[in-house]
Amino acid sequence: MAVEAVMLWNEPNNLSHWDFQMDEGWKIFAEMTKLASKEIAREKPGLTRVLGGMSPIDPAWVKNMDTLGVVDAVDVVAVHGFPLDWNHWQIHEWPDKIAEIRAVTTKPIWVSEVGVSTFGAEEVQDFGLAKTAELLLGKVPRIHWYSLYDLPRAWPATTRHREAEGSSYYRHFYMGLLKEDGTPKRAARRFTEYAPEMGICQWFHYEDHRLDDAVDWLRRLGVTRLRTGLSWADSHRPNADAWFDRQMKALEGFDVTVTFCFTPGSCGLRSDHTSPPQRVEEFAEFCARMVRRYA
Repeated sequence: MAVEAVMLWNEPNNLSHWDFQMDEGWKIFAEMTKLASKEIAREKPGLTRVLGGMSPIDPAWVKNMDTLGVVDAVDVVAVHGFPLDWNHWQIHEWPDKIAEIRAVTTKPIWVSEVGVSTFGAEEVQDFGLAKTAELLLGKVPRIHWYSLYDLPRAWPATTRHREAEGSSYYRHFYMGLLKEDGTPKRAARRFTEYAPEMGICQWFHYEDHRLDDAVDWLRRLGVTRLRTGLSWADSHRPNADAWFDRQMKALEGFDVTVTFCFTPGSCGLRSDHTSPPQRVEEFAEFCARMVRRYA
Protein backbone atom coordinates (compact mmCIF):
# COMPACT_ATOMS: atom_id res chain seq x y z
CA MET A 1 0.00 0.00 0.00
CA ALA A 2 1.15 3.49 -0.74
CA VAL A 3 -0.43 6.33 1.19
CA GLU A 4 0.40 8.95 -1.39
CA ALA A 5 -1.30 11.87 0.34
CA VAL A 6 -3.19 13.00 3.40
CA MET A 7 -6.08 15.44 3.22
CA LEU A 8 -6.78 17.79 6.09
CA TRP A 9 -10.53 17.88 6.67
CA ASN A 10 -13.33 17.43 4.14
CA GLU A 11 -15.27 20.36 2.66
CA PRO A 12 -14.41 22.74 5.51
CA ASN A 13 -16.28 25.60 3.81
CA ASN A 14 -19.47 23.51 3.92
CA LEU A 15 -21.47 23.83 7.14
CA SER A 16 -22.26 20.12 7.03
CA HIS A 17 -18.59 19.44 7.80
CA TRP A 18 -17.21 22.45 9.70
CA ASP A 19 -19.14 25.03 11.68
CA PHE A 20 -17.28 28.10 10.51
CA GLN A 21 -20.04 30.31 11.94
CA MET A 22 -18.88 29.58 15.48
CA ASP A 23 -16.83 32.33 17.08
CA GLU A 24 -13.31 32.37 15.60
CA GLY A 25 -14.20 29.28 13.50
CA TRP A 26 -11.78 30.06 10.68
CA LYS A 27 -9.00 31.07 13.05
CA ILE A 28 -9.33 27.72 14.84
CA PHE A 29 -9.43 25.84 11.53
CA ALA A 30 -6.26 27.60 10.41
CA GLU A 31 -4.42 26.85 13.64
CA MET A 32 -5.58 23.22 13.58
CA THR A 33 -4.62 22.64 9.95
CA LYS A 34 -1.21 24.27 10.20
CA LEU A 35 -0.29 22.32 13.31
CA ALA A 36 -1.54 19.04 11.83
CA SER A 37 0.42 19.69 8.65
CA LYS A 38 3.57 20.36 10.66
CA GLU A 39 3.18 17.14 12.66
CA ILE A 40 2.52 15.10 9.49
CA ALA A 41 5.68 16.49 7.92
CA ARG A 42 7.61 15.59 11.05
CA GLU A 43 6.38 11.99 10.85
CA LYS A 44 6.73 11.54 7.10
CA PRO A 45 8.78 14.20 5.31
CA GLY A 46 7.70 14.58 1.71
CA LEU A 47 4.21 13.11 2.17
CA THR A 48 1.77 15.22 0.14
CA ARG A 49 -0.54 17.33 2.31
CA VAL A 50 -3.83 18.41 0.75
CA LEU A 51 -6.13 21.17 1.93
CA GLY A 52 -9.54 19.50 2.30
CA GLY A 53 -11.60 19.73 -0.87
CA MET A 54 -13.63 22.90 -0.82
CA SER A 55 -17.33 22.78 -1.60
CA PRO A 56 -18.49 25.12 -2.99
CA ILE A 57 -15.53 26.08 -5.19
CA ASP A 58 -14.74 29.51 -3.79
CA PRO A 59 -11.64 31.58 -4.61
CA ALA A 60 -12.51 34.00 -1.79
CA TRP A 61 -12.20 31.13 0.68
CA VAL A 62 -8.78 30.22 -0.74
CA LYS A 63 -7.70 33.84 -0.32
CA ASN A 64 -8.86 33.72 3.29
CA MET A 65 -6.90 30.52 3.89
CA ASP A 66 -3.87 32.13 2.27
CA THR A 67 -4.15 35.14 4.56
CA LEU A 68 -4.35 32.82 7.58
CA GLY A 69 -1.22 30.93 6.46
CA VAL A 70 -2.99 27.67 5.64
CA VAL A 71 -2.11 27.54 1.94
CA ASP A 72 1.59 27.87 2.74
CA ALA A 73 1.28 24.85 5.06
CA VAL A 74 0.00 22.43 2.38
CA ASP A 75 1.19 21.12 -0.96
CA VAL A 76 -2.13 20.88 -2.82
CA VAL A 77 -5.49 22.66 -2.84
CA ALA A 78 -8.49 20.42 -3.60
CA VAL A 79 -11.95 21.16 -4.95
CA HIS A 80 -15.25 19.26 -5.08
CA GLY A 81 -17.90 19.78 -7.74
CA PHE A 82 -21.36 18.36 -8.44
CA PRO A 83 -22.86 20.61 -11.13
CA LEU A 84 -25.63 18.19 -12.17
CA ASP A 85 -26.89 17.74 -8.61
CA TRP A 86 -26.02 20.48 -6.12
CA ASN A 87 -23.95 23.33 -7.59
CA HIS A 88 -25.42 26.40 -9.22
CA TRP A 89 -23.30 26.14 -12.34
CA GLN A 90 -23.29 23.92 -15.43
CA ILE A 91 -21.00 20.96 -16.02
CA HIS A 92 -19.41 22.72 -19.02
CA GLU A 93 -18.05 25.35 -16.61
CA TRP A 94 -15.54 22.96 -15.01
CA PRO A 95 -12.53 24.56 -16.79
CA ASP A 96 -13.65 28.00 -15.60
CA LYS A 97 -13.98 26.75 -12.02
CA ILE A 98 -10.46 25.35 -12.08
CA ALA A 99 -9.20 28.63 -13.57
CA GLU A 100 -10.82 30.61 -10.75
CA ILE A 101 -8.73 28.73 -8.19
CA ARG A 102 -5.57 28.84 -10.31
CA ALA A 103 -5.94 32.61 -10.32
CA VAL A 104 -5.54 32.79 -6.52
CA THR A 105 -2.95 30.07 -5.76
CA THR A 106 0.15 28.58 -7.32
CA LYS A 107 -0.43 25.24 -5.57
CA PRO A 108 -1.49 22.23 -7.68
CA ILE A 109 -5.26 21.69 -7.80
CA TRP A 110 -6.86 18.28 -7.30
CA VAL A 111 -10.49 17.43 -7.97
CA SER A 112 -10.89 15.13 -4.98
CA GLU A 113 -14.65 14.63 -5.43
CA VAL A 114 -16.70 14.92 -8.59
CA GLY A 115 -19.82 12.90 -9.28
CA VAL A 116 -23.32 12.66 -10.68
CA SER A 117 -26.28 10.94 -9.09
CA THR A 118 -28.75 8.56 -10.71
CA PHE A 119 -31.57 10.25 -8.80
CA GLY A 120 -33.37 11.02 -12.04
CA ALA A 121 -31.97 8.38 -14.38
CA GLU A 122 -28.87 6.27 -14.89
CA GLU A 123 -28.40 7.95 -18.27
CA VAL A 124 -27.71 11.26 -16.51
CA GLN A 125 -24.78 9.76 -14.58
CA ASP A 126 -23.46 8.06 -17.72
CA PHE A 127 -23.46 11.39 -19.59
CA GLY A 128 -21.98 13.21 -16.60
CA LEU A 129 -19.07 10.78 -16.26
CA ALA A 130 -18.20 11.05 -19.95
CA LYS A 131 -18.43 14.86 -19.94
CA THR A 132 -16.40 15.14 -16.73
CA ALA A 133 -13.65 12.98 -18.20
CA GLU A 134 -13.62 15.10 -21.36
CA LEU A 135 -13.33 18.34 -19.38
CA LEU A 136 -10.92 17.34 -16.61
CA LEU A 137 -8.70 14.39 -17.54
CA GLY A 138 -5.22 15.68 -18.30
CA LYS A 139 -6.10 19.12 -16.93
CA VAL A 140 -5.52 18.42 -13.20
CA PRO A 141 -3.13 15.97 -11.50
CA ARG A 142 -5.79 13.98 -9.59
CA ILE A 143 -9.48 13.27 -10.10
CA HIS A 144 -11.49 11.11 -7.71
CA TRP A 145 -14.98 10.12 -8.88
CA TYR A 146 -17.58 10.06 -6.13
CA SER A 147 -18.42 7.29 -5.52
CA LEU A 148 -18.22 3.51 -5.93
CA TYR A 149 -21.36 2.56 -3.95
CA ASP A 150 -24.73 4.14 -3.39
CA LEU A 151 -25.17 5.13 0.24
CA PRO A 152 -27.38 2.51 1.94
CA ARG A 153 -30.85 3.94 2.55
CA ALA A 154 -30.71 2.79 6.18
CA TRP A 155 -27.77 5.15 6.85
CA PRO A 156 -28.06 8.93 7.21
CA ALA A 157 -26.19 11.17 4.80
CA THR A 158 -23.63 13.53 6.32
CA THR A 159 -25.49 16.76 5.74
CA ARG A 160 -26.78 19.43 8.05
CA HIS A 161 -30.55 19.56 7.59
CA ARG A 162 -31.23 16.03 6.29
CA GLU A 163 -34.74 15.45 4.91
CA ALA A 164 -35.56 19.16 5.19
CA GLU A 165 -33.29 19.65 2.17
CA GLY A 166 -35.79 17.84 -0.05
CA SER A 167 -34.45 16.22 -3.21
CA SER A 168 -30.97 17.61 -2.49
CA TYR A 169 -30.78 15.29 0.50
CA TYR A 170 -32.01 12.20 -1.32
CA ARG A 171 -29.49 12.61 -4.12
CA HIS A 172 -26.79 11.58 -1.61
CA PHE A 173 -28.14 8.02 -1.82
CA TYR A 174 -27.67 7.68 -5.62
CA MET A 175 -24.06 8.75 -6.21
CA GLY A 176 -22.52 5.30 -6.71
CA LEU A 177 -21.44 3.48 -9.83
CA LEU A 178 -22.97 0.51 -8.02
CA LYS A 179 -26.35 0.24 -6.37
CA GLU A 180 -26.54 -0.48 -2.66
CA ASP A 181 -26.73 -4.24 -3.37
CA GLY A 182 -23.66 -4.13 -5.64
CA THR A 183 -25.53 -4.17 -8.96
CA PRO A 184 -23.52 -2.12 -11.50
CA LYS A 185 -25.15 0.87 -13.16
CA ARG A 186 -24.64 1.98 -16.77
CA ALA A 187 -21.74 4.28 -15.87
CA ALA A 188 -19.76 1.48 -14.21
CA ARG A 189 -18.95 0.01 -17.61
CA ARG A 190 -17.92 3.41 -18.95
CA PHE A 191 -15.67 4.10 -15.96
CA THR A 192 -13.21 1.44 -17.11
CA GLU A 193 -12.43 3.67 -20.10
CA TYR A 194 -10.98 6.32 -17.76
CA ALA A 195 -9.18 4.23 -15.13
CA PRO A 196 -6.54 4.28 -13.86
CA GLU A 197 -6.09 7.98 -14.64
CA MET A 198 -9.40 8.68 -12.90
CA GLY A 199 -9.55 7.45 -9.32
CA ILE A 200 -12.48 6.92 -6.98
CA CYS A 201 -13.49 8.42 -3.66
CA GLN A 202 -15.26 5.91 -1.42
CA TRP A 203 -15.94 6.62 2.23
CA PHE A 204 -16.12 3.60 4.51
CA HIS A 205 -18.23 3.75 7.65
CA TYR A 206 -17.04 2.25 10.93
CA GLU A 207 -16.91 -1.55 10.44
CA ASP A 208 -18.37 -1.13 6.95
CA HIS A 209 -19.74 -4.42 5.62
CA ARG A 210 -18.95 -3.35 2.03
CA LEU A 211 -15.16 -3.16 2.44
CA ASP A 212 -14.07 -6.46 0.89
CA ASP A 213 -16.58 -6.29 -1.97
CA ALA A 214 -15.53 -2.71 -2.62
CA VAL A 215 -11.89 -3.75 -3.00
CA ASP A 216 -12.90 -6.44 -5.49
CA TRP A 217 -14.90 -3.93 -7.52
CA LEU A 218 -12.16 -1.31 -7.48
CA ARG A 219 -9.77 -3.85 -8.98
CA ARG A 220 -12.31 -4.95 -11.60
CA LEU A 221 -12.80 -1.33 -12.63
CA GLY A 222 -9.05 -0.78 -12.98
CA VAL A 223 -8.76 1.72 -10.14
CA THR A 224 -5.30 2.40 -8.73
CA ARG A 225 -5.96 5.74 -6.96
CA LEU A 226 -8.40 5.78 -4.07
CA ARG A 227 -9.48 8.52 -1.72
CA THR A 228 -11.03 7.50 1.59
CA GLY A 229 -11.10 8.68 5.19
CA LEU A 230 -10.06 7.86 8.72
CA SER A 231 -12.43 9.65 11.06
CA TRP A 232 -11.07 11.34 14.16
CA ALA A 233 -14.54 10.87 15.66
CA ASP A 234 -14.46 7.13 14.92
CA SER A 235 -11.10 6.87 16.65
CA HIS A 236 -12.98 7.26 19.95
CA ARG A 237 -15.13 4.17 19.29
CA PRO A 238 -14.33 0.81 20.91
CA ASN A 239 -11.73 -1.18 18.91
CA ALA A 240 -11.23 1.70 16.49
CA ASP A 241 -7.61 0.81 15.76
CA ALA A 242 -8.61 -2.73 14.84
CA TRP A 243 -11.10 -1.37 12.31
CA PHE A 244 -8.62 1.15 10.93
CA ASP A 245 -6.02 -1.63 10.60
CA ARG A 246 -8.49 -3.83 8.72
CA GLN A 247 -9.54 -1.02 6.41
CA MET A 248 -6.01 0.05 5.53
CA LYS A 249 -4.83 -3.55 5.13
CA ALA A 250 -7.67 -4.18 2.65
CA LEU A 251 -6.57 -1.14 0.64
CA GLU A 252 -3.04 -2.38 0.07
CA GLY A 253 -2.19 -2.14 -3.59
CA PHE A 254 -3.90 1.24 -4.13
CA ASP A 255 -2.39 4.71 -4.03
CA VAL A 256 -4.46 6.10 -1.18
CA THR A 257 -5.31 9.66 -0.24
CA VAL A 258 -6.44 9.48 3.38
CA THR A 259 -8.71 12.23 4.68
CA PHE A 260 -8.59 13.14 8.37
CA CYS A 261 -11.75 14.85 9.61
CA PHE A 262 -14.77 14.98 11.95
CA THR A 263 -14.54 16.06 15.57
CA PRO A 264 -15.32 13.59 18.38
CA GLY A 265 -18.21 14.82 20.50
CA SER A 266 -16.05 14.90 23.61
CA CYS A 267 -13.38 17.04 21.93
CA GLY A 268 -15.49 19.77 20.34
CA LEU A 269 -16.55 23.17 21.57
CA ARG A 270 -19.96 21.54 21.25
CA SER A 271 -20.86 17.87 20.85
CA ASP A 272 -21.00 17.62 17.06
CA HIS A 273 -18.70 16.33 14.31
CA THR A 274 -18.72 19.77 12.66
CA SER A 275 -17.49 21.58 15.77
CA PRO A 276 -14.07 23.18 16.03
CA PRO A 277 -12.06 21.29 18.67
CA GLN A 278 -11.39 22.54 22.15
CA ARG A 279 -7.70 21.82 21.61
CA VAL A 280 -6.21 21.88 18.09
CA GLU A 281 -3.33 19.77 19.38
CA GLU A 282 -5.63 16.77 19.70
CA PHE A 283 -6.42 16.72 15.98
CA ALA A 284 -2.73 17.13 15.13
CA GLU A 285 -1.89 14.22 17.44
CA PHE A 286 -4.50 12.04 15.72
CA CYS A 287 -3.11 12.88 12.27
CA ALA A 288 0.46 12.19 13.36
CA ARG A 289 -0.52 8.85 14.87
CA MET A 290 -2.36 7.75 11.74
CA VAL A 291 0.57 8.73 9.51
CA ARG A 292 2.98 6.91 11.81
CA ARG A 293 0.78 3.80 11.72
CA TYR A 294 -0.13 3.67 8.02
CA ALA A 295 2.29 5.78 5.97
